[in-house]
Amino acid sequence: MSDRLIGYQLALREGVLQSEGEVAPALRQSVEALAARVSGAERSGFSEQLPEELATYVTTVALHAYRVTDEDIEVLRQAGYSDDALFEITVSAALGAGVARFEQGLKALKGALHATQDA
Repeated sequence: MSDRLIGYQLALREGVLQSEGEVAPALRQSVEALAARVSGAERSGFSEQLPEELATYVTTVALHAYRVTDEDIEVLRQAGYSDDALFEITVSAALGAGVARFEQGLKALKGALHATQDA
């Protein structure tokens, strides 16, 4: 990956995961790490244990975002999450899933390139 792309990715991750917000950065980082892991990333991340309803939501966003329902959001609201917090959690989950898929795509391209060069 080019230095420029790495820089963009780091800036995006920093902006989403470390900036001030409704949700503490440590929680956003844990959300991102869970979403990345369930999306196939081979990296460790923050290990803060997420409440079950939040872990379920993050997994749904990471794997099947189109399946998120109004009821899913209402469960989280009832658990005390504001709309701003839910936005930050959703963006963090989407970031984790997206970066994991991006990394997997780069690995696949490298593998295909090496296979072509070895042939």
